[in-house]
Amino acid sequence: MATHRGTRGSHARRRRWAALLGVTALAVTAGGALAAPAGAAAADSQNVDFATHCIPPAIAGIPPIDGTTTAIITVDNPSPKVGDTVTVTYKVVTPAANNPTALALPADIMTPTGKVALGGAQTGDVTVAGPRKNDPVAGNAPFPGFSMTGTFTVTSPGAITLAPGDYNIHTSYILELDTPCTVTNPPAPVSGTITATDGTQTNNRAISLGSASGKPGDSVTVTGSNFTPGASVTLAGRSGATQTADTATTTADAQGSISGTLAVNDKTTTGVVAYEGASWSDTKGAGPAAYVVVDDTPVPAGSQKLTTTVKAGTLSMSQAGDAVQLSAVDFGKGGASTGALQTVTVKDFRGGPAGWSLTGKVTDFTGPGAKIDAGKLSWTPACATKAGSPSTCQAGSSGAVGGAGATLASTPNGALTGGEFTVDAGLSLDVPAFTPPGSYSGVLTLTLT
Repeated sequence: MATHRGTRGSHARRRRWAALLGVTALAVTAGGALAAPAGAAAADSQNVDFATHCIPPAIAGIPPIDGTTTAIITVDNPSPKVGDTVTVTYKVVTPAANNPTALALPADIMTPTGKVALGGAQTGDVTVAGPRKNDPVAGNAPFPGFSMTGTFTVTSPGAITLAPGDYNIHTSYILELDTPCTVTNPPAPVSGTITATDGTQTNNRAISLGSASGKPGDSVTVTGSNFTPGASVTLAGRSGATQTADTATTTADAQGSISGTLAVNDKTTTGVVAYEGASWSDTKGAGPAAYVVVDDTPVPAGSQKLTTTVKAGTLSMSQAGDAVQLSAVDFGKGGASTGALQTVTVKDFRGGPAGWSLTGKVTDFTGPGAKIDAGKLSWTPACATKAGSPSTCQAGSSGAVGGAGATLASTPNGALTGGEFTVDAGLSLDVPAFTPPGSYSGVLTLTLT
């Protein structure tokens, strides 16, 4: 009987082990709500549903998972010019399932990669990748969502459609596992459309990767088009805006196409570029195409691997108050009714490449049987950047605000943006001389994108 109980206990442990791995595999097939990075433009985007077929790792011991994924594709520039680089965000909005067991999953074990399908005026796939980041998942709770970003260069004018494609989730929990998820009936519905126009830029070089992730030392296939025929092209890894030591060379064929392999060793790699000449330039380069190095280096005996995560935050603003009292003017004289905007504090903790823009528009000022036109309000913006912020705040131009609106302050796009900023403005309302006496009020609305 003792032997029987021992065997039964061994079987139970194996079932618990398989169940644990199965939960990990199933968790990655579904996403929860995750906000798009502030600054991402709608690009006429909408949520779309598509059937998804996911294959858990064989060790999980569970069958393929078929369900419905809801996703949305957004971009940072819905009206690019030919030659512009567009950042694409592919995010899962609605999960297909919950954690089916009472076993909890820890935080930050999931690394997503995938593809966004382009159609219309420009075709091809955009490689996207996300950070190794997820909240803990309680037993029987909804799975966390995931968001992936990548870039592509606009090569043709016209309407370009964007649709979610296949994706893969790599989990680093007990074992290094992959769960590929494919669109059951490709292509998936179009989620967004951008309209590209002819531009003055002529760099139409573009690249794509054979894989969006790999282990340290793995080689990735890089293919590209529109390079100078016969030119020597450098393939290189990038860590943010900095080139890594991982490089290789290939030669463009008579049609300007390239195909080569790059061994990626640097564990901080975030993307791959290709360029002509001795060093990277926007005019003769393509990329970066998103790439993630999955560090599976075993921990030596007697050692402990320590890992931390820098979590991306949000773009937000707050106001010192919601009312401004402008100075009084005399009936029959009119003139400038002045005051100061309540100070606005902008906090950009996203940690991405997108800048932000703070705009304002005002309604007509209504009073006792009369109104003062919105176009009579003007401002003189001012903006200060907190020390240590990666971005630098730029004040908008002085002038009329009006109902159409104007820019109060902004920061540009860059390799790494963010920081804290304070925004102020002097206000002046030009009151006509014989405006009927009384109190006049208008509403100034500020929008941060």
